[in-house]
Amino acid sequence: MKTRPEVDYRALLLCTSMLTTFCIIAVLICYFWIDRPVAFFVYQHRINSFPLFRWLTYPPPEVQNWSAFVLTVLMVRRAWGPFMRWQKTLFVACLSLIVADDFRISLGDVFGRYWPNTWTHDNPSLIGTGTYGFHLFQRGDDVGSFPSGHAARILAFAAVWWIAMPRSRVVQIVVIVLSAPMLVSLVAMNYHFVGDVIAGSVLGGILAMYAAHLARLQAT
Repeated sequence: MKTRPEVDYRALLLCTSMLTTFCIIAVLICYFWIDRPVAFFVYQHRINSFPLFRWLTYPPPEVQNWSAFVLTVLMVRRAWGPFMRWQKTLFVACLSLIVADDFRISLGDVFGRYWPNTWTHDNPSLIGTGTYGFHLFQRGDDVGSFPSGHAARILAFAAVWWIAMPRSRVVQIVVIVLSAPMLVSLVAMNYHFVGDVIAGSVLGGILAMYAAHLARLQAT
């Protein structure tokens, strides 16, 4: 199997470095000036009481739960001939999503950030206990807010479609219409800080780029 020229991978690494730099700057800005005011605004105005925002948080984990089944069906389908483009894209998108969630778990243990609100097992949080910040290399669900796993899964899945079919306006519109409200809902429910969502989105987007590139889904 032929590989892409090394220059392609260097360009991909450069793009990754630029996105990571943007992410670090954006997260720092959010940490000092945006995350806390937004979290308190959501809490004080009871924005998380709207059922729509809660419903919008359900699809990412559900898509992940079904990804293994979809991959199995696609592997069986492959025995009868090459994938059509949409089938190959779906295969890569499912793999990208699963890998993104594993990355998110590992990074969550590294950064150890407390959550905006207390949700389960009396987890420490900004609103619930007045606890805020990163606590590096603390493991556990009570310090796993950063980066957002939902955001990573959303972008890891959706961005593969965007990259694989850049000339399809329909696909681009569908990706935006489905992804944007779900990302907003994470903040609107106080499940994540703004910085968490930005970091998760960048993580998912980077992994989608690599997945699409390695699977040769990108436009030529």
